[in-house]
Amino acid sequence: MTSRITLGLGLLMAVALHARARAEEARSPGAQIARAVEPEDTRYDPTGRRDPFRPPGAGAGHAGEPRSPLQRYEIGQLKLVAIIYDTRDPRAVVEDEQGLGYIVKVGTPIGPNGGQVRAIQRGKVTITEESTDYYGEPRVNEVAMELRTAQRGNQ
Repeated sequence: MTSRITLGLGLLMAVALHARARAEEARSPGAQIARAVEPEDTRYDPTGRRDPFRPPGAGAGHAGEPRSPLQRYEIGQLKLVAIIYDTRDPRAVVEDEQGLGYIVKVGTPIGPNGGQVRAIQRGKVTITEESTDYYGEPRVNEVAMELRTAQRGNQ
């Protein structure tokens, strides 16, 4: 039994030595073996780079630019609750999920995607958002927030 173990170990060593010799023969003269080197302590700095988890063009704006509370909410999270439309400068009131109201007028920035109030009419507020589609083409999305009234809710 021990002779079989000795024979097996001998064969194993012979195969290992043969493989090492072939590797040395394959190496051309002057070639050097690449050695792994530990990288220096480099840290990732995200300044000036876009977030890879957001679509291109989303949240476009200057870095460090203060954002209004209306720009922090998606348009779908806001609810239109009042409109004053029959004046020279129409206004509307939108409410967030906590019930806080914000007064908007034409030109007010709204939403995280660079949206802007374009029109305030009877019963609705029109908002446009500029975005980039999958193919990199600029698109303008128009979103209409409609006023919910008791009459409309019953129909």
